[in-house]
Amino acid sequence: MPVAVEITAGEASDYSGFAPLMEAEGPEAKVLLADRGYDADHIRENMEARGTATVIPTRRNRKVQIPVDDHIYALRNRIERCFNKLKNSRRLATRYDKTAQSYLGFVRIAAIRLWMREFVNRA
Repeated sequence: MPVAVEITAGEASDYSGFAPLMEAEGPEAKVLLADRGYDADHIRENMEARGTATVIPTRRNRKVQIPVDDHIYALRNRIERCFNKLKNSRRLATRYDKTAQSYLGFVRIAAIRLWMREFVNRA
């Protein structure tokens, strides 16, 4: 389930969205499960300082390859499934909104809908 959302420029690297997400309100992360786009020394150092484990596959051009636990990394599929559920909203998937603020607002609405389904089915 989505906990925090941040909008970055379309052509920006994943590094630019890391800091705002880590500063967002919410529960402290115990594990950072990310794809190769987040493989950077400053991200790994930041998470180590927070006491958070990182499960990020290294880029192919990195001189020292850092091993990754494949069983934990396989859980990243759940993150991709969450994106898929969010993109079931056509407006979100096709980005009809002209401003980043209105798009972010609709992303939040779609995330609230996912959370509501979770609570309704559990009650």
